[in-house]
Amino acid sequence: MRACVIGAGLGGMLTAAKLCKMGCDVEVFEQLPFIGGRFTNIEYKGYQLTTGAMHMIPHGNTGPLSTLLSDVGADVDIISSHPAITIRIPDGDSFEDVQFGELVSRLGFWNKLMYKLLILEARLSGAGNNHSFKYWISRRLHDEAALNFADTFCGWALSVTSEQITAKEGVAIIKNIYNRGGSGIPVGGCKAIIDALSEVIKQSGGKIHTNHKVEKIILENDVIKSIRVKNRNLAYDVIISNLGHIETQKLIHITGSGNYTAAREYKNKLASIVPSAGIKINIASDTPLIDHTGVLLTPYARRINGLNQVTNADPTLAPPGKHLIMAHIAVRSSDLEREARLGLEDLKTILHGVNYEVLMVQTYHSRWPVNRCISGRDIGNTTPYKHLYVVGDGAKGCGGIEVDGIALGVENTVKEIMQLQSTISF
Repeated sequence: MRACVIGAGLGGMLTAAKLCKMGCDVEVFEQLPFIGGRFTNIEYKGYQLTTGAMHMIPHGNTGPLSTLLSDVGADVDIISSHPAITIRIPDGDSFEDVQFGELVSRLGFWNKLMYKLLILEARLSGAGNNHSFKYWISRRLHDEAALNFADTFCGWALSVTSEQITAKEGVAIIKNIYNRGGSGIPVGGCKAIIDALSEVIKQSGGKIHTNHKVEKIILENDVIKSIRVKNRNLAYDVIISNLGHIETQKLIHITGSGNYTAAREYKNKLASIVPSAGIKINIASDTPLIDHTGVLLTPYARRINGLNQVTNADPTLAPPGKHLIMAHIAVRSSDLEREARLGLEDLKTILHGVNYEVLMVQTYHSRWPVNRCISGRDIGNTTPYKHLYVVGDGAKGCGGIEVDGIALGVENTVKEIMQLQSTISF
């Protein structure tokens, strides 16, 4: 089977590596001069910053991404976070950092009981609906600290508020956290994962073309036939796009007869897709600001959702003797300058009395977002066009946080392609 992957971001690279291992003839086309998209490193002043994602995998070495990397033989060392999270809460005129269990223990008797009921409901029944995650929590748990925590967790993990995701998605995430565990940091950062996947693809006979923008996806009678790239038409049996559903649809060029009703319904469905936006603030320090490898969540900050000091797990991500800390904001308005300013003011409070340097403020929105689709609103990996699939952060698997959600979507797509391969002789 000849397979074309459009986009060399994490979703595209995972798919290409998996298909190569299945014996497919794979080519990857990337319009940028580098691979990795929003999931690779950029060096700045000797620090390994990123083009988008945090140097962090939500479920560490026990989650979907780690499993998929192992399946394809991509050699990546992932350091588990211990503890997974601490939470900074007010303590008189100061603050204290507590682990999640300690936060729960401070709930009143009734709220503690309701919390246990919520977790039991999530783990055993997989309950949840299209009400908001915030509503699902607040119908039982009447505690401001708990709702603040839900917002800061969703902001850090998904770049949304608890009001913006469905209860169904939130419950699925809780279940995955209990089943799969907490986060981890890849040694070498995001780029280590992309480089390992690139090596797998090339060693398996696959090809990766950078500076190659796909201009069209050409279909005839609703079946993909070829792509148009650098003024050439190249034919493939299956095409997988890492561009998200909206950008993929923009490339569609239909020839001959086609099911225009299905295409129209698909376009209408795309109108409901909303990307998530965020801001990352990269901080340097001579002294440690966080004393563990997990995440410090900040539910009482105005904008900062959390921070992690990645050099606690991998000192090579910063110059010798230095520390790299990444803070994240789920933006709450379209005024990105104001959002960033509020985040910088938060840092003065969170890191009060500590010397630090702001290395870079990075914004992710519009066509370079945190996620091309808010978690829980993904419309799947298939399209109305035969043999055309979509992967990446615009087509994540249910309950998958960020890159682990991407990995779930890739696995779903590969299953679809395997079924296709078993029924059709290419």
